[in-house]
Amino acid sequence: MYKRYIILFSFFMSSIFAIMAQSIDNNEDLINLGIIPAPNNIFLKNENSDINTVNIFINNEVDINFFQQLFKETKGITLVKKESSNVHLLHFAELEKEGYRLDIQQNKIEISTSSPTGLQYALVSLTQLVQHHGFPLPQVIIEDSPKFAYRGMHLDVARHFFKVSDVKKYLDYMAYYKFNNFHWHLTDDQGWRIEIKKYPKLQEVAAYRKETLIGHYNDQPHQYDGQRYGAFYTQDEIQEIVAYAAARNINVIPEIEMPGHAQAALSAYPELGCENKQYEAATKWGIFEDVFCPNEVTFKFLEDVIDEVVTLFPGKYIHVGGDECPKEAWKKSAFCQELIKKENLKDEHGLQSYFIQRMEKYINAKGKQIIGWDEILEGGLAPNATVMSWRGIQGGMEAARQNHDVIMTPGTHCYFDHYQSDSADEPIAIGGLTTLEKVYGWEPIPETLELEKRIYILGGQSNLWSEYVKEYAGVEYMVYARGIAMAEALWSRQKDFSKFLNRYENHNDYWKNRGANMAFHVYDLIPKIKAGEGKPISVSFDMPQNYTLNYFHKDRGSIILFQKDPIVIKTSGNHTFRATKGNKEGRPLKIDFDLHKGTTASIQLKNNPAKQYSGNGSGSIINGVKGNDNKYGGSEWLGFAGSDCIATLDFGNITELNEITFRFFKGEGQWIYLPKNIEILTSNDGIDFKSIHKISDISTKTKIATISQSFKNLQTRYLKFSIANYGEIPTGKQGAGHKAWLFVDEVVIR
Repeated sequence: MYKRYIILFSFFMSSIFAIMAQSIDNNEDLINLGIIPAPNNIFLKNENSDINTVNIFINNEVDINFFQQLFKETKGITLVKKESSNVHLLHFAELEKEGYRLDIQQNKIEISTSSPTGLQYALVSLTQLVQHHGFPLPQVIIEDSPKFAYRGMHLDVARHFFKVSDVKKYLDYMAYYKFNNFHWHLTDDQGWRIEIKKYPKLQEVAAYRKETLIGHYNDQPHQYDGQRYGAFYTQDEIQEIVAYAAARNINVIPEIEMPGHAQAALSAYPELGCENKQYEAATKWGIFEDVFCPNEVTFKFLEDVIDEVVTLFPGKYIHVGGDECPKEAWKKSAFCQELIKKENLKDEHGLQSYFIQRMEKYINAKGKQIIGWDEILEGGLAPNATVMSWRGIQGGMEAARQNHDVIMTPGTHCYFDHYQSDSADEPIAIGGLTTLEKVYGWEPIPETLELEKRIYILGGQSNLWSEYVKEYAGVEYMVYARGIAMAEALWSRQKDFSKFLNRYENHNDYWKNRGANMAFHVYDLIPKIKAGEGKPISVSFDMPQNYTLNYFHKDRGSIILFQKDPIVIKTSGNHTFRATKGNKEGRPLKIDFDLHKGTTASIQLKNNPAKQYSGNGSGSIINGVKGNDNKYGGSEWLGFAGSDCIATLDFGNITELNEITFRFFKGEGQWIYLPKNIEILTSNDGIDFKSIHKISDISTKTKIATISQSFKNLQTRYLKFSIANYGEIPTGKQGAGHKAWLFVDEVVIR
């Protein structure tokens, strides 16, 4: 009892010291320690310890294999017998399960935890301290626990399959950054990846597709490689991976898609569909109308699948998908229409809710709970479901307000299949732009969510969909860099991106030195081009304080700029920018400016673009810079979700115009359509506008449509153009029934 009070008193005093340290400058200390995710409380003493090697005895509380490998790659940490260890492990029951206290003293290290999880996290932090700070170790007290209970990473193996050894690499990466949930996407239209013994055709047929799309979905016409592709995990391999994860205190959540994304399963058992036909596993990406039919044959099949799944995954959750389920097959099915009437359902959305709720009851009876993507809200939320909010934050907020647990994973910040740089050298990705800084700055709890409902936000998760990721090196490239930022976004209560970068660079080098295919875009410049304000355009960059900007233009020569003042662009042509820090430098950013009459006009938009596709504001479409021909998520394209782009330009005085050129992106597989029509109007007072031309029948065989209209000595002060959104996506197309996206780039005025 006496010893317990000594520990309690020591813990109390260290807590006081840690609070004092916060008032000094926690983040400055974090740079020196090199730990990611950043610990939440630190007391750094003014002197180093005498510790120049860590001799540690690990009991059976944590997985010895994980740490043997980790320590093998860490100079200065040695596994020893208990009597020669200078690391003392203490049990402190009052600590949170995932919390730990790491106390580095003059000649010894004390680690206090209440669980094997906390001990693992403490040892990982100690290892990172040795790797990224070095000896002698500082005298420091760290008290740490996560901000969010759920910290997840997702991997899609249905589009492209990754070996057992690759999945283990993924889990080791997760353990290094204290992630605790692995969302394993095992089934989809393109392949069924889990062995179900009762249904052997899932392995023989559904696990394979006859060929695979080449290039991007937006490339027309579609081309295929003509090679059969597929694989699956045996139940023994599943159990091996689940055990490997558990040894690292990671829970594995399997996803078995229903009622949509079922085409691979239907290819093996066509009686599960609503039509009497032979199905094939999908050979391209997207959403398909062939879905499970909600009949007794289907429910028996899925219940049998669940029976085997629950024996393989001991965790709390089974993910049932529930996303992107087209209703056309159900609308055409006499059985489905009769079932809607019989169950007194409102419509097909109600039928999806009926489907999910029925499966939830069965899964609950097996002692598990379901997770579903936020579409499961449509038609009524299943009673005990956890919602994974991916189409933004609204679904998550709605579920939280209904007192349901929520895992936030909005595509705007958490989809690692998006591009991470505007560089033309980036490997092909689905689209969008999700940078390291954007991930780091993400907060899972929306500011507009009521305080009493925030307890339902369990945490967040990154997602990697593998349509364009064929090998594990691609997983490393798309995930590892941004995953480091995600780890801190979900763990640390205090964040500072510029100071995070110092630790991040060391961690990036760590993985690169181990052979990982690391993305590195820290020095990539993202321009903020200001236009549309009735004056010459300018460009600026948000850079950390210790970065320098190098600028070159043929008329101005090479200039080194230490200040962050905007650079006024006075001439057309190529302008080159590069960020440097000490002897390190980023890739040159070359911007080709075309100064036309629109670049000095002011602009007003009637409808705002979607927040995630708002570029640098409304002036992005008259700033003299064309957006990327292959990516719509950069700083130049403005994306309108179901609305028109209506803009009014003011040239300041009567101006002669001779031509206007519009530029649009087309990607129907991603719901991006060309406009229905364009109307051009003029005015001299900004009040009464006259329509002078209409353009319709807009088409292109490529991703980019360029539409021009000439005039002869047109005199006007105000120019207005109304670009009409395509409207509702037609039946048979990806996203049928949803409103189309409209993406507009540079509007050039001569």
